[in-house]
Amino acid sequence: MQGRTLLNIKPDAVERNLIGEIIKRVEAKGYRIIAIDKLQLTRNEAEAFYAIHKGKPFFGELVAFISSGPCVPMVVEGENVIEGIRELIGATDPSKAAKGTVRSDFAESITKNSVHASDAPETAREEISFFFGQRKLL
Repeated sequence: MQGRTLLNIKPDAVERNLIGEIIKRVEAKGYRIIAIDKLQLTRNEAEAFYAIHKGKPFFGELVAFISSGPCVPMVVEGENVIEGIRELIGATDPSKAAKGTVRSDFAESITKNSVHASDAPETAREEISFFFGQRKLL
């Protein structure tokens, strides 16, 4: 089924110049990037984006990290894109990520795991709206 999801390249991967490699992997799987940006979240924006994790022990570290440098959010489109992108990036914990996934190859830790991807259609809609607002997506 054709759909859209958010993929965000996190500050650790941006700092290590992995943007092109990650995009190359997305496109090699047949997905299309229909919107892309490069920005740095403020602390307040990071808290809003990760509000679902508020109150969890890792919330502060996550907010500090994601707002520590530029990130590259993008909207990715294609067949079964949510499941496909999550398979491409691997498990949140890089030690549990399948060999050859983005996180297995590039993540430094559970927090500095190079990428974020939406986990469900509702989440994808919310996260795309968070980063791209009312902009027309091509």
